[in-house]
Amino acid sequence: MFQIIFRKFGNRIQAKDDLLSGLTVALALVPEAVAFAIIAGVSPLIGLYAAFMVCLLTAVLGGRPGMISGATGALAVIMVSLVLLGNERGEALGLGSEMGTQYLFAAVILMGVIQIGCGVLKLGRFVRLIPQPVMFGFVNGLAIVIFEAQFPMFTESPTTPGSAWLVGNDLQLMIGLIALTMAIIFLLPKITTQFPSSLAAIGTVSLVVIGLDLDTLVVRDMASIGGELPSLVSFSIPLNWDTLVFIAPFSFILAAVGLIESLMTLTLIDELTETRGNSTRECLGQGVANVATGFFGGMGGCAMIGQSIINIRSGGRGRLSGISAGLFLLAFILFASSLIEKIPLAALTGVMFMVVIGTFEWSSFRILRKIPKTDAFVLILVSGITVVTHNLALAVISGVIVSALGFAWKSAHHIHRESETLKDGAKVYHLSGPLFFGSVTDFNLGFNPADDPDCVIVDMKDSRVWDHSGLEALHKLGERYLSAGKKLKVQHISRNCQELLRKAGSMVDIAVLPDDPNYQVAQIKLPEESTSV
Repeated sequence: MFQIIFRKFGNRIQAKDDLLSGLTVALALVPEAVAFAIIAGVSPLIGLYAAFMVCLLTAVLGGRPGMISGATGALAVIMVSLVLLGNERGEALGLGSEMGTQYLFAAVILMGVIQIGCGVLKLGRFVRLIPQPVMFGFVNGLAIVIFEAQFPMFTESPTTPGSAWLVGNDLQLMIGLIALTMAIIFLLPKITTQFPSSLAAIGTVSLVVIGLDLDTLVVRDMASIGGELPSLVSFSIPLNWDTLVFIAPFSFILAAVGLIESLMTLTLIDELTETRGNSTRECLGQGVANVATGFFGGMGGCAMIGQSIINIRSGGRGRLSGISAGLFLLAFILFASSLIEKIPLAALTGVMFMVVIGTFEWSSFRILRKIPKTDAFVLILVSGITVVTHNLALAVISGVIVSALGFAWKSAHHIHRESETLKDGAKVYHLSGPLFFGSVTDFNLGFNPADDPDCVIVDMKDSRVWDHSGLEALHKLGERYLSAGKKLKVQHISRNCQELLRKAGSMVDIAVLPDDPNYQVAQIKLPEESTSV
């Protein structure tokens, strides 16, 4: 049996690394899953079930081996409103005041369906359009968010909002054990890479705490993580049109946030491992996982950048690492809850602090003054929105929009023209730069039909029409010269633009020259076969 597993997931060494890394990740998943469930206003077991199922299913079906998914804070902050409104709706319908979780499960199912639809339509490929400053801002903001999420660990009751801060010996001991954890993670790889440093740190600090009976720092005041296998949800809420209208806005937002965070994490892991994930398959895997999670009483989830980096740094590169993490987490829930609840918060906090250090793009400080001001602004903007709102989708979309506007503004100023008069009296305008919605105004201002000769030629050899606005500008320019009783010719324009202008009934006289650009699909001959690129 083990030979079959090794053949499926890699050699024995990689399988060992994946299993040990999966154990490390599973230990780190427990407190976060519980914390995110509390944020969403649901039972801790709902968060743990989501972490187990989403982690396991995306590891099998997703498009990025080594990436870890589970219940996340980005989704939890959206779910809290859904649960509260669901409770109110259930009470108004006479179903009881605890129906929020059922509306949550229904929303998670719809969220998964939407994500599957995005995968079928191959929308995940649009992650390629995310600029590098947005990526830097994303990881920097997320590192700060992960750092802030550790603050409750320095209180007397981490799962109780507003709990008093640790003081005196307890605070000093907490800081000391965190420092010990971070030191082990930093130093152990310099000695050996045969054992995950994060797991070694958790084990060592746990032994120190338990051996010295430092019970003030164990995972106390956390709701019990013990439970049974998740069962199929029996819905009490009406599954009708009104319910669909109620949950749909939340589901679309959850689906968008989940996919953006997952695809951004996929891109980051691609860079760390120098491999390539499949964004379409990741959309499908996330969708299937969330549909299953909703039906079996979980709060849904998406990729977790912190746990994914822990997994990669610990040597987990294959699908077996995510599968084992999910199965270890299930084992904790079913059999080992009493032992897991004794893991010191200091150990887990130290691991997450090292994740913060590894996640933050420190080079961004060095390049901030060297890159264009627009890119620097986008980097800071995305980081700030991520930290302030914890809404990764909003941060990324805002960054992409600002980057696109900045690119359009710069490109709009790259349209130039030079003119010359030929011996026959015709005037030639030599254009350079892109002709699109941003440069149309400058393009139009450069022509004066009243003063130009009867024959005017626009040479597009060094210019390209990018969009419909550019085509429309050429069309209207032809009308202006026709109204003045003059003729406009355009030369060196691509074949597709020629065809579009003819279909639009343009007044522009297109001069077809032998050296006109003609864009076609390149055919590359490979040994024994040919393929199109």
